[in-house]
Amino acid sequence: MQKGAAYNLNKLVNQIKGQWSSYEIEKVGVGAPGPLDLKVGKLLNPVNLKGWENFNIKEYLSEKLGLPVQVNNDANVAGLAESLVGSAKECESVFYITVSTGVGGALIIDKKIINGAHSQTAEIYNMIINEDKYSHAGTNKGGLEGQCSGVNIARIASEAYGKTLSTKEVFDLYKSNDEKAVQVIEKWINNISIGIANVIAVVDPETVVIGGGVLIYNTYLLPKIIECTKTKVSDPSIVDIRIAQIGDNAGLIGAAML
Repeated sequence: MQKGAAYNLNKLVNQIKGQWSSYEIEKVGVGAPGPLDLKVGKLLNPVNLKGWENFNIKEYLSEKLGLPVQVNNDANVAGLAESLVGSAKECESVFYITVSTGVGGALIIDKKIINGAHSQTAEIYNMIINEDKYSHAGTNKGGLEGQCSGVNIARIASEAYGKTLSTKEVFDLYKSNDEKAVQVIEKWINNISIGIANVIAVVDPETVVIGGGVLIYNTYLLPKIIECTKTKVSDPSIVDIRIAQIGDNAGLIGAAML
């Protein structure tokens, strides 16, 4: 399994070495899919990256590049970027949620990533939000990722229609007021709002920032998410939810800031 990880990384290393000769590089920052063991810089069992289980990416890159390497969760580094130079740069406490192929989270306090005792802070993909029996890639049944990720929006809609649909096709149908698509997306809004409300109840952040392709390309849904979340918290006035500003480069920028 690890040969696959090393093979792919080696190609990337060769590309990097071919481009950095004119730069003075001090260290390398890496955003990797969680869960991670940050004490040693190892990927544990990333849900959407098979073949990388227990791969020590920090050790590998440090040896290949001859430089200090800092590793953190890919959602964490994206959240750090949004906190420092993005949509939450004026906030002291930020909870970042990414909804794309998977679902991830990051807690940023005073412009610093909060990793937790076991590097598991904000691993919300496994948060149980309903009693659905579906388990995505071994995650909890009724978990946030299995109910809310882009891949699973497409899965749920495909089951409803009896044919394979892409996530984009589902949202296109929703925008045309197709009845089944409206049901799927309204349920998704409710589910993601449950996740956000749970975060607010536990963390009480100044703001929640949502990134990832699902919402960045469907920003018109934000008002509905806000209103739905307000119905699920003890004090609706504290609900502050924003769209990420940096976009696809948030992870790169955040990794460079480690």
